[in-house]
Amino acid sequence: MEIKRIGVIGAGQMGNGIAHVMALAGYEVLLTDISEDALSAAVSLVSKNLDRQVSKDRISADEKQAAMDRISTTLKLPDLGGTDLVIEAATERETVKQAIFEDLVPHLQPHTILTSNTSSISITRLASRTDRPEKFMGFHFMNPVPVMQLVELIRGIATDEPTYKACLAVVESLGKSAASAEDFPAFIVNRILIPMINEAVYTLYEGVGSVKSIDTSMKLGANHPMGPLELADFIGLDTCLAIMNVLHDGLADTKYRPCPLLVKYVEAGWLGRKTQRGFYDYRGETPVPTR
Repeated sequence: MEIKRIGVIGAGQMGNGIAHVMALAGYEVLLTDISEDALSAAVSLVSKNLDRQVSKDRISADEKQAAMDRISTTLKLPDLGGTDLVIEAATERETVKQAIFEDLVPHLQPHTILTSNTSSISITRLASRTDRPEKFMGFHFMNPVPVMQLVELIRGIATDEPTYKACLAVVESLGKSAASAEDFPAFIVNRILIPMINEAVYTLYEGVGSVKSIDTSMKLGANHPMGPLELADFIGLDTCLAIMNVLHDGLADTKYRPCPLLVKYVEAGWLGRKTQRGFYDYRGETPVPTR
């Protein structure tokens, strides 16, 4: 099946990045959200990020304009019914995702493939709430989408081979690499990454090191481009906690217990960069550790 039109649900950090790379690769993109302000902000951000690529001579001004012309927006979820592939990139809450799919399914064409950009939730379980579990899979982009080269493709228990191959062809058309993952909690990247971040928070919680010393140690001692606490702030501490809870609940192993300090930060609303405070305070000219 040839995929030409792609629907993206959610105009946040991930959704606007997915719209960006899809439009640049030549797909017609229909972006939806419940907020007109979010849609406007997403289109503006895509334009700004494409301008950055133009300034670095990675794309031409004409390519930028063509990509922008391929992006349209709507507040009406049923409008995505005419697309060939839908990528859901709404908030990382299963009840929200299930409600979106239940509202969308009656409007879809028979051939439309449904996917979720979830970073941890069961693909099999999400698929079971639709009319097409064989045409459903995980399509997990890394953040920031225009920069990161990996896409995890996760098959649910019912996902068929034509669906997998169609999604693989899309990933390859973006110039990105696909990693195939089985449908177990948090898949590959976050199964490894988020427990490492949680362990860094435990290291802080137990007083083994300060925010600065922990991040410096991993940057200079393990050659990581960002320290784990800095990375947690970038991802969002609420997202990190949600993934740890999925791992803890899904695998029933105490090694995945979320650190109480991570829980406390989320309870305080200190979620990282998006709220200006997390393990660092971003309200000044330079980030300052909060512990």
